[in-house]
Amino acid sequence: MDLRETIIAARVAARHLAALTGAERSKLLEDFAAALLRPATQEAIVAANAADMANARLAEERGELDPALTKRLGLDAAKLAAVADGLRQLGAMPELVGRVTTHRQLDDGLILRRVTCPLGVLGVVFEARPDALVQIAGLAWKSGNAAVLKGGREARASNRALTDVAHQVLRAHGLDERALVLLEDRSDVDALLAMDDLVDMMVARGSSQFIHHVRAHTRIPVMAHADGICHLYLHGAADPAMAAHIAIDAKCSYPAACNAIETLLWDPAAGAALDACVAALGARGVELRGCAETRRRHPAMKPATGADWDTEYGALTLSIRQRDNLAGALAHIAAHGSRHTEAIVTEDPVAAERFLAEVDAACVFHNASTRFADGYRFGLGAEVGISTDKLHARGPVGVEGLLTYRWLLAGSGQGATDYGPSGRQYLHRDVI
Repeated sequence: MDLRETIIAARVAARHLAALTGAERSKLLEDFAAALLRPATQEAIVAANAADMANARLAEERGELDPALTKRLGLDAAKLAAVADGLRQLGAMPELVGRVTTHRQLDDGLILRRVTCPLGVLGVVFEARPDALVQIAGLAWKSGNAAVLKGGREARASNRALTDVAHQVLRAHGLDERALVLLEDRSDVDALLAMDDLVDMMVARGSSQFIHHVRAHTRIPVMAHADGICHLYLHGAADPAMAAHIAIDAKCSYPAACNAIETLLWDPAAGAALDACVAALGARGVELRGCAETRRRHPAMKPATGADWDTEYGALTLSIRQRDNLAGALAHIAAHGSRHTEAIVTEDPVAAERFLAEVDAACVFHNASTRFADGYRFGLGAEVGISTDKLHARGPVGVEGLLTYRWLLAGSGQGATDYGPSGRQYLHRDVI
């Protein structure tokens, strides 16, 4: 079957998913979670991932693969347990498909409802993180959508193994396995981008260059998960111990994550907080690159260049820059941030409120690590990505971001010309 016929079949499968009851969709997710935790299944997935990891390390040694991608590629029993738990969380969440968000009486016997419904077919291109395949599939099924996925070629064996499990679960529920389609050839992505009559939304996760390519080659609406150039700003009223704890978590807990910080900004009055961060980060092996003002305080630090402020390292490397005040920090973030996640450390509520109000990013935090920017941690169960766009969803995108709505009107023979200055008057009375 060629790709277009496959996507047509996926569109039919999407209608069947949408027609399931909430309980049936929840059972689908529970069974997917259970399947991933079966010992034989885990053994097959981990073996496939080991093959991918071996190839990735060879590619890294040849200089063909970014080490950050290799780190994201790993999939072990603990990570499988985490994604299975995410599927269970999704299954237990309230049903959002078919939810009435407006219920309005236009007139006696004329009732209008706005009801949530699936988008239809989602095209998702994501990086070399095989656990993302499970999260995306789970969210698609919970929202009643079919999904057409293209993962990084580095995770090919892992993605195949996970897709096989998903297909087994779909078949066991009497559903077409093309409710989840895995693409493997890069040429298939460009072919998919031309199918604006069949695909309802593209989710693009990757570099800005890749997202520009996707947007330039399709008329399908695109939700972008772009670069994660995140900042932590140490305000003059920052507590040093808190600052060091947050900096370590935001940089070291998972350096390859898109919500890890890449730049530390500090106020001249935050010297003690900076010193605490530098000592803690240095002890964890982080390579620090500082501006001239920072290096005057810490001469052993490597000098930062202008390129550092626009670099997503995805590794244990951090650039540090002094800004004269809060306004200077805000200006730096506006110029160099990727609208992903930004954070301030301060005990000054006025400064915190200004930072929260003025930073233009999907997630803005006060006295908390940027690593909290995550669908699982937000209680969404999982995420298809962290949208750095403003329409139609922003930040971690869970089930709600994969739904649209329909307007349903039930009348009793009325015509629009029955209403007006010389006819009947609308009641426009909200029932809920």
